[in-house]
Amino acid sequence: MWCVPHPTKPTHTLVLLDTEGLGDVQKGDPKNDSWIFALAVLLSSTFVYNSMSTINQQALEQLHYNPSYVTELTKLIRAKSSPREDKVEDSSEFVSFFPDFIWTVRDFVLELKLDGRPITEDEYLENSLKLIPGNNPKVQMSNMTRECIRYFFPVRKCFVFDRPTSNKTLLFQIENVPENQLEWSFQVESKKFCSYIFANGKTKTLRGGVIVTGNRLATLVTTYVDAINSGAVPCLENAVTTLAQRENSIAVQKAADHYSEQMAQRVRLPTDTLQELLDVHAACEKEAIAVFMENSFKDESQQFQKRLVATIEERKEEFMRQNEAASIHHCQAELEKLSETLRKSISCGAFSVPGGHSLYLEARKKVELGYEQVPRKGVKAKEVLKSFLEWQATMEDAILQTDKALTDGERALAAERTKREVAEKERELLRQRQKEQEQVMEAQERSFRENIAKLQEKMEREREILLREQEKMLEHKLKIQEELLMEGFRKKSDMLKNEISKLREEVERTRKKPSLFANILDTVGDAFIMILPGAGKLCGAGLKVLSSFM
Repeated sequence: MWCVPHPTKPTHTLVLLDTEGLGDVQKGDPKNDSWIFALAVLLSSTFVYNSMSTINQQALEQLHYNPSYVTELTKLIRAKSSPREDKVEDSSEFVSFFPDFIWTVRDFVLELKLDGRPITEDEYLENSLKLIPGNNPKVQMSNMTRECIRYFFPVRKCFVFDRPTSNKTLLFQIENVPENQLEWSFQVESKKFCSYIFANGKTKTLRGGVIVTGNRLATLVTTYVDAINSGAVPCLENAVTTLAQRENSIAVQKAADHYSEQMAQRVRLPTDTLQELLDVHAACEKEAIAVFMENSFKDESQQFQKRLVATIEERKEEFMRQNEAASIHHCQAELEKLSETLRKSISCGAFSVPGGHSLYLEARKKVELGYEQVPRKGVKAKEVLKSFLEWQATMEDAILQTDKALTDGERALAAERTKREVAEKERELLRQRQKEQEQVMEAQERSFRENIAKLQEKMEREREILLREQEKMLEHKLKIQEELLMEGFRKKSDMLKNEISKLREEVERTRKKPSLFANILDTVGDAFIMILPGAGKLCGAGLKVLSSFM
């Protein structure tokens, strides 16, 4: 394996896989070549098959015998873990993930002509893959290989190379020969071959449009080889599932970390109001969900998205607790400074004189007015003030009872007025808590709406990708059917009708899929609601949100 920067695509890496040659009789396991062939097909986006001299009967038989590489692919690779009877066979589904096929013929010895007219390399390949009339076993075996190449590899290309040099001495050490000493025609064809790979080589993509990165390639190799070594058949669906489990866990962590980092950067504790914190939370959560959607795939039961919802909710609550703690600390410190003079006056008995209660009320009011002017006190401002006034109430009562300038009636009225003030502070605090609870519920509703909306968008994109894959399979089958008919193989052409009919049904089902919302509601709607605190209260809001997507 070589991993090199792609010469024409700056954001891509070119991964070159060179397998050992096929047909080595000294290999102990007769299936070794089959597995090498299957692995190369599974891991590559462009598959290059080398042969010598010509594409003839012998070259095609090499792809069929000892062992039967191409014709055995349906036995060596599975597209689905448990294919259903009513689904189109795996052989049809291979088209959606098999690589482009390039046949390179080295030391080519023929003229590129057909019936006396010049032809291209590609025409030469396609003519070589035409079926041969006849019913004898040898012809049928040869045709089977031709059919499999045409069935499995819709994109085919051919390059033919002259001998690199006619000098036998140089041939024996060809790897060390400078390029300028090779035959000019060989240099030209080599450059043409490389240019084609650079320009037309596709990014390796799995079912559902999943792009294979370096880490994903490593996981795929391990999964496939482990399957082979255990005696199982490599299954693309299982490999993608294994990949998804790993990648989606990482996606959850990445999204959650993005949320925490952005919240830490954007929130200055304490926030003036809870809504201020929740607004920042909403923006950071939206970004986190986008990060998750970008890095996750095949989260069919939304297991990982639900995990992200729960994680972000926990982290939001932790920020809320930190915000409350910062508010309490800030408010207590400010009250401590503002009430220092009041405490000293009480300690030195400044209010233990006739009219002391009025003096005390005036001093306390000055503290309250100063406290009102303090900026960004935060969500616990009223609660801290209420605690301060409750602590002062005992002191006020003592001052009130010893104030000789007041009559008993005046004392009673003053005490009643203090009770009313305390009760009003309590009501203000309850109103604030109720408002904050409503804000939290609205934030959870926004969270729910954002998750459902992003999920709906992603499911629609996945449906479009699936539709394109199915249409690609259908187009390929129709092309093969037409070619077989033109070549005179009506019976084989007719045999494809059932597969084509099933593929058309698949395409129509995908096009006319019931509202994606119904799937969302069934799979994640209730789950998202139940993950969030206050699930019972949110349930009605959640259903209201869900109904807006219908």
